[in-house]
This record gives sequence, structure tokens and C-alpha cells, in this order.
Amino acid sequence: MTPLRRLATAALVALIFTSLAVPNAHAVTIDMVTVGNPGNTADTTGQPNPAGAVADSFQIMKFEFTNSQYAAFLNSVAKTDTYALYNTDMGSNARGGITQSGSSGSFTYAVKENMGDKPVNYVSWFDAARVSNWLVNGATGTSSTETGAYTLVGGQTSGTAPARNSGATFYIPTEDQWYKAAYYKGGSTNAGYWDYATQSDTAPTAVTANSTGNGSAGSTGNFANYNRAADWNGQDGNVTTVGTNGGASAYGAFDMSGNVREWNDLTGAAGSSRGLRGGGCSNDAGNLSSSSSPTSVPQLFNVTVGFRLASPVPEPATLGMASGGALCACGWWVLKRRRRART
Repeated sequence: MTPLRRLATAALVALIFTSLAVPNAHAVTIDMVTVGNPGNTADTTGQPNPAGAVADSFQIMKFEFTNSQYAAFLNSVAKTDTYALYNTDMGSNARGGITQSGSSGSFTYAVKENMGDKPVNYVSWFDAARVSNWLVNGATGTSSTETGAYTLVGGQTSGTAPARNSGATFYIPTEDQWYKAAYYKGGSTNAGYWDYATQSDTAPTAVTANSTGNGSAGSTGNFANYNRAADWNGQDGNVTTVGTNGGASAYGAFDMSGNVREWNDLTGAAGSSRGLRGGGCSNDAGNLSSSSSPTSVPQLFNVTVGFRLASPVPEPATLGMASGGALCACGWWVLKRRRRART
């Protein structure tokens, strides 16, 4: 079995076990969509650099990483928060979604009321890299956050972001991957690109929000959470429930325009900066469009920065790795259960 196949197998096992809430596992369910049409051409219209060309099919999270998912991660690995994975603004700012209690060595984390299904914010690139490592290593309380998708040396929380390791089964998408998942029209290898991730060349209409932070659009139409229009929880503009802010990209990924900006890995090579795409709840329409491509130091965190992860498309062989097929059948049951839950 190749190293990539072994890592893919480990990741599949981790997702199956955590989805079934095996004792001592920290339940994190991650919905992925497949971005196909490998070998597509890049977008050169209005771009400082060509973007969006990807040689292989891959998967990307259907939704932004949420406060509930991040709190599960913190409860798994941050009883002593060695790597500053919890930012106090998550608790003190009304737009943050997670509280911390206890003392070092016994910290516990909880989502605030109505914030579990909102995108996590106040997270750096290094935080997203450690989530990737945790998932690659099995997503349990003993899973390393320091190696796997990325090798972080000496508890690194700032400085040069390392390159992604070969064979990673969860990782921060490159800019080309993120861009393709958001703006590519799909359908062929030279189908073209939308200006906005809602499959439109026209700026989306800004959503409002109800009292619990659900976007007014639901999951269809040319809408997005931006321009401080989603007022709730006493805030002039706030993050909203993932997947309630208009239609998905051509590949089925939601909120790639608006809600929070999302980290990308630029080319994937080591470097002193990392990319941000998609705009946030307080940004104007220009920040949501495909032409907006700011970069930042990877230790940046603020109220409108979050992330979503990518992964390789699992090889068919990974679905039949268990002796006697028991785990394969278990995995089939979980996947079937998820499909039913979405219908």
C-alpha cells in the first residue's frame, strides 16, 4: 500500500469512527464536495496572476469550519492551550462563538448560544494547519497537531508557514484549488469562471438575518452575507449560519462569497505570507469577487477570518480495506445515513 493510500485509509477510518461517536473519540462530521474537471485552464481575466488551474480532482469542505467543529478540536487537544489555539476574542467579542472555562491543564470549551453552526473566526493559518494535522492523525485526544499535513517545529505560531507534506489527507487548499471550487463554472476543462461564488457575474444581494443568525436567503439564489447587512445578536452585521446565505458554487460549496474570509495556501510552498479569499460579513462586494486576492502574515487573526479544508479524492481501494468487509459496510452505512439526512 502506498503512503498516500495509507494516509487516506487512516483518514477514512477516523471519519467513520468519529461520526459513530466511538468512546474517547471527539465527534467531528465533515461534509466534502468533489471538485472535478481536472486539467482546467486558469482564469486570466482581471487577475494579477492566472488562477484556478488544477491538475487533479480534489475535495473541499461544503461549508466553512464551524464553531462546533472547532470547539470539538479544542476539547480534544487544548486542555493546556500550548499553541494558543483559543483566542480570547472568541469569548469576549459578540461575533466570536466559543467560550473557555477552567484553568490550564483542565480547560474546557463550549459554543455560545446560537453560534455552533456559524463559521469559526479569530483563527490564524497556524490554527487551521493544526486542525489539519489533528484530522490526518485520527482526530482524537492523542492525535498530534504538530505533524501530518504540516510539520510545525518548536511549537511555531508565527513566522514562515511550512509547505504541505506529501500525502496529506486534510490540508488548507492552495489558492488555485480554492479559486476553482468557488468560481469555476464546471462542465468542461475550459468552461470559464464566474465573478462571484454564487454562480453569478452580478454582485450578490446582501442577506439579513433572523434572531438566531440564520441568513434570509436559505441555500439558493444570488445572495451573500456581506456589507454589515446581517444584523442580529445586537451586532451591526454578524456571521450567519453556514449554508443559509444564498446558492452554492458550481461544485456545491456554500459561503465562498461572504460570511468570513478564508485562508488559502497560495502555491503550497513555504512562505512568509498566505492568501485570503471570499470576503467577510463586514466587507463590500469588491472583496467577495474573484478579483480580490489579499495576502497576510500567517499569524493573522480577526473577526472576519476563518477557513475550510480540502482533501484528495479517496482512492476506491480505501473503501475495501477491512478484513471481511465489516469496516467497509460500516463506512457505507455512515455515508448512506448522511445522504438521507440531506434529502
